[in-house]
Amino acid sequence: FKLSERDFKALSTSLGVFVIAALLAVGANATNLLATAEYTDFSTRGTNELTQAPDGTPVSTTTGMSYDYITEYSYGKAESFNLIAPRLFGGGNSEKLGEKSNVYEFALSLGASPLEAAQFAKEGPTYWGNQPIVAAPAYIGAVVFFLMLLALFVENRKIKYVFLAGALVSLILSWGKNFPGLTNFFIDYVPLYNKFRAVSSIQVILELCMPVLAVLGLHTFLKAEDKERMKALQWATLSGLGVLILLWLFKGTFSFTGLNDAYIEQEYGEIGPGFVRALVEDRKAMYVSDLFRSGLFMVVVAGVLLASLRKMVTSTVAVVLVGITMVTDLVLINKKYVNSDDFVSAREMDMPFQATQADKEILEDDDLHYRVFEPQGGMSSARSSFFHKSLGGYSAVKPQRIQQLYDYHLTQNNMEILHMMNVRYVLQRGEQGLMYAYNEEANGNAWFVKKVQGVSTADAYIKALKGLDTKKEAVMSTTEFPEITKELLNISFETDSLSQIRLVEYKPNYLKYETQNSKDGVAVFSEVYYPYGWVAKINGTEVDILRVNYVLRALKVPAGNHMIEFTFQPQVVQTGSRIALFSSLLMLLLIGGGVYYEAKIKMDENRNGFKA
Repeated sequence: FKLSERDFKALSTSLGVFVIAALLAVGANATNLLATAEYTDFSTRGTNELTQAPDGTPVSTTTGMSYDYITEYSYGKAESFNLIAPRLFGGGNSEKLGEKSNVYEFALSLGASPLEAAQFAKEGPTYWGNQPIVAAPAYIGAVVFFLMLLALFVENRKIKYVFLAGALVSLILSWGKNFPGLTNFFIDYVPLYNKFRAVSSIQVILELCMPVLAVLGLHTFLKAEDKERMKALQWATLSGLGVLILLWLFKGTFSFTGLNDAYIEQEYGEIGPGFVRALVEDRKAMYVSDLFRSGLFMVVVAGVLLASLRKMVTSTVAVVLVGITMVTDLVLINKKYVNSDDFVSAREMDMPFQATQADKEILEDDDLHYRVFEPQGGMSSARSSFFHKSLGGYSAVKPQRIQQLYDYHLTQNNMEILHMMNVRYVLQRGEQGLMYAYNEEANGNAWFVKKVQGVSTADAYIKALKGLDTKKEAVMSTTEFPEITKELLNISFETDSLSQIRLVEYKPNYLKYETQNSKDGVAVFSEVYYPYGWVAKINGTEVDILRVNYVLRALKVPAGNHMIEFTFQPQVVQTGSRIALFSSLLMLLLIGGGVYYEAKIKMDENRNGFKA
């Protein structure tokens, strides 16, 4: 399309194809997208109704995550050059140093034996960038960078600027708080951007755009005229090596000191300052060596392309040699961070944790419908979740109110929260290993309460749990269920020794209870309230599910003996599945139609050619 030719028909056709393709792509994934969107606001990524933090200070943000949390892993501007020279900023938090390092020499100077010094220098905290933790540098490859530069000089199609813009924008976004203008705009105005942590992860876009440019560069170079190829090769070589030379010249402007160096000095006591000085020297050595290394790979690739230009090797051989060089470059770096020692057997993956004696004894409990809490793991204990129905569990999108229960109450040792969540065992680590305490006060799977309190705000709601006798009382929001709350408040519900609720069947998506109560009452269930998908029935008749105690479900239960069923029937899954099915069938029809149309054109061309 050329604007000067006013070929708007071609433009509208192209845009129409892209719009239809985008709609079909979204439609084919509708089930996951709709379900995720529905759950998002219920998770820690959603809206926070609380205005006060656990310490009483105002909450910094009520939508998504806090700015500091989102931007904690902000990439440093200068650190971006790690993309072309991996260890300019020390690599990862723990790098192998070896016997040629300054840290090794430092250990020897303290009187350590060679074996002791080698052990001391086995790994070192060499990373000195802006991020708190980095397992490995985000290295795109010196060869990929060189070929990308080649694309900018030899490729004449404007598409190169689209990929270049994508790479640059994603790089700038990865700077996070180090480039607040663009970051704040995206957090405030781009939908769902404030739901994601670690802004540096946006570099996945860059990691797509740069290799595409590299492929474009190599392909176009091999097809271009010799004069254009020579000019582009010269400019790409000068630009690539020029960047490395400038980084070497500006080496003196960096301090090579990291955010954790003060902690390291304190941790190592008297030898701390000397240890940090040795680390700084090793960081400088890494900086220089990796600049040289990247330059060497660029020169090798430039040499191969020059040989192709001079007809010393064929284009096919050149592509193979460039590919081998690129893979060698990346593999040598990757093996520093992922090697054979990092792979484990399938059995170890299936059993990542070993059951302790405490776990085994807990699992002997015949009634499996209870929860276990491991305070030292907080709400992110993957270990206890592997063996038991845990109160917590490792998830970046755990239910927000469950996390708030921990932050506002469990950290303050409010045992009533454990009781109402039916935590029967509390795991603690002691001198003799993992021990457990049996919680006799756990409320069980469900129970009748004698009284319901009402609160009008979210802050009052979560504070009301402090001092609440959860076995006898429940608290609920007067704004969430105004009519029902008005009916239940200030009523004393009678229970007797025969009143009970018994869980008789349990599945993740189906719960069945049998109840017995001589009077009308309110039953509280130790299951998390979720507003979407759950259907409750008493003797087959659907009833409203209430939220009480900030996170739990409750039902109004009439007097007598009843069967209560909870079934998870998410409408969003049914709707999404229909959309996905329709989109997939439409895609298949369009593909089939396209194949038929192309085949028909060829048949017509062959028929016309035969007649001629």
